[in-house]
Amino acid sequence: MAGPVDPRTIVTANPEVAREEFVMAQIAVEAAAPEKPRLKRSMGVWMATALVIGNMVGSGVFLLPASLAGAAGPMSLVGWVFTGAGAMLLAFVFSRLGRAMPRTGGPYAYARRAFGDFIGFQTAWGYWIAAWAGNAAIAVAFVGYLAVFWPQVGTSNLLGALVGIGVIWLLTAVNVIGTRETGIVQIVTTVLKFVPLAIIGVIGLFFIKGSNLTPFAPHGTFSAISAAAPLTLWAFIGLESATVAAGEVRDPERNIPRATIYGTLATTIVYILGTVAVMGVIPATVLAHSTSPFADAAGIMFGGSWNKVIAIVALISTFGALNGWILLQGRVPLAAAEDGLFPEQFAKVHGRRGTPVFGLVVSSVLVSGLMLMNYTKGLVSAFTFIILLATLTTLVPYAYSAAAQVQLYFTEPDLFEGKRFIRDTTIAALAFGYSVWAITGSGKDIIAKGFILLLAGIPIYVAMKWWQTRQAERERVALEAPSAAPLAAGTHGGPLAAMKGERK
Repeated sequence: MAGPVDPRTIVTANPEVAREEFVMAQIAVEAAAPEKPRLKRSMGVWMATALVIGNMVGSGVFLLPASLAGAAGPMSLVGWVFTGAGAMLLAFVFSRLGRAMPRTGGPYAYARRAFGDFIGFQTAWGYWIAAWAGNAAIAVAFVGYLAVFWPQVGTSNLLGALVGIGVIWLLTAVNVIGTRETGIVQIVTTVLKFVPLAIIGVIGLFFIKGSNLTPFAPHGTFSAISAAAPLTLWAFIGLESATVAAGEVRDPERNIPRATIYGTLATTIVYILGTVAVMGVIPATVLAHSTSPFADAAGIMFGGSWNKVIAIVALISTFGALNGWILLQGRVPLAAAEDGLFPEQFAKVHGRRGTPVFGLVVSSVLVSGLMLMNYTKGLVSAFTFIILLATLTTLVPYAYSAAAQVQLYFTEPDLFEGKRFIRDTTIAALAFGYSVWAITGSGKDIIAKGFILLLAGIPIYVAMKWWQTRQAERERVALEAPSAAPLAAGTHGGPLAAMKGERK
């Protein structure tokens, strides 16, 4: 049985027939080519929910009490309330978009569909930066709690950076092996950290001292809330995780919304209980300089070796969050590369494993470099700097996603349920407003640096568009090439005469 015709072998005297035959032959060749490896749908609802919870409950809840005590004082508890409400608004936005468009890339896919390539690229670029920069922050937190058992990693910044980099590459290897293996690690670590945190949050309420919560607003009211918002939001970043990995979720239209809403709600409750307990147990002046606030609180409440038990829980928590975020750091560039907005190497998926190996490795190289550049900073100061930078470049995709839902309701209403138009657009508008408000709380310096990071991606966007134009031109020339030989052979006087004849 003959295979597909090679387009280069087509010869006919009729240029129009030649062109048509060439196109049909090219289609046949592409159809006969082996199918490109794709991501595997390995995650059910529980694994997707564990990804959402596990990616949120990472380093944030463990180190944030120290950052908040110095930045806003007890007034930051009010910031938690605002942030929790904003997180739920965003969760509703992502649950609706995830149901309507269950495609890998989450925020990127929504922004591109609503606003086009440039906004889509900006979303992918910002989110990708947030993913790998945030992984450096999680690794810093891991090292901070490891110092409870290995003091040298806390006193030697270089050793701490190297240990953090080692953990990053260990989990990168797990992610390269397969999504199912990554999901198993995520479920186990989520259970091991979520249950103890819930218990500590409830029991800690009985150890609160009112004196630890005064003065309640040492840095003012509104300014303190605005400063606390981006810091507390870091603990909620990841609520969109199920949408980013949509290509690997089974029954995505049903499981993505469930995982997003249930995971965000459960995490919000545990966060509020846990943070109130820690800030109520430890004096604010002491808490502001703590590198392991939850371990310190456990030591005050229970005494003895309980602080080390909590440190183990923190290690498990940050380990699991790093595992989940390494998964995501390869998915957004994959989605953008499939649309021609990132280099095509990011779109390659390993045939047997079904994982984007190139994207995972490149992202982890960047994480490692960021760790080395920041190793001279103290743990808390490095953590605060990186999370503010990463929070900003995550909030921009959040804002784009919220705006995308409203835009798509008008341009593609069939994607949604018309009877929920008012409710969904109102929630999306509030989520957009919250994202903008939280951005303003990042501070002028962080906004400026984050803006420069976003601008740094524009040359890549221009280069990718240039490459697309060049490739399109090559394809056009290839399509026209088959007509050249027939024209030369079938026209008296050669090609020049043929060209003159076409002008008559």
